[in-house]
Amino acid sequence: MPSLIKQVELLCSSFYHWTGASLLAISPEIDPEQALMYASFAVALHDTQADPHFNYANLAALQLFKTTHGQFIGTPSRFSVEPMLREARADLLARVAKFGFVDDYAGIRIAADNTKFMIDKAIVWNVIDAKASNHGQAVVIYKWHRL
Repeated sequence: MPSLIKQVELLCSSFYHWTGASLLAISPEIDPEQALMYASFAVALHDTQADPHFNYANLAALQLFKTTHGQFIGTPSRFSVEPMLREARADLLARVAKFGFVDDYAGIRIAADNTKFMIDKAIVWNVIDAKASNHGQAVVIYKWHRL
């Protein structure tokens, strides 16, 4: 697993690659790892395994999923969706794999305590490095509400 610094660099650079927008407002006096960790929006990343596992989440994502870092990291990302919605999730991830990103995602997710929330506005993208090697898929969730 890449270091936290490398993960944040990959998240930011690949987000910019696909969307042309900055994930974070970066300035020399701001530490990117801290800025992303404490951002007001949720960010999570899963790896490239056949059954991907979460390997990054900022504090907003941990709060949204009502979990801790230790519980969330290593969890198969398919568990963020109820079983009957996993096919739709797989279709979304296939669309992201094909096009690089989607900026129109909305859908229901499930927190660790089995409560549900609706993602109203999210971007999902392929996390790649400068050589276009795949490092997983990430989501930035800008708007949500509890169900």
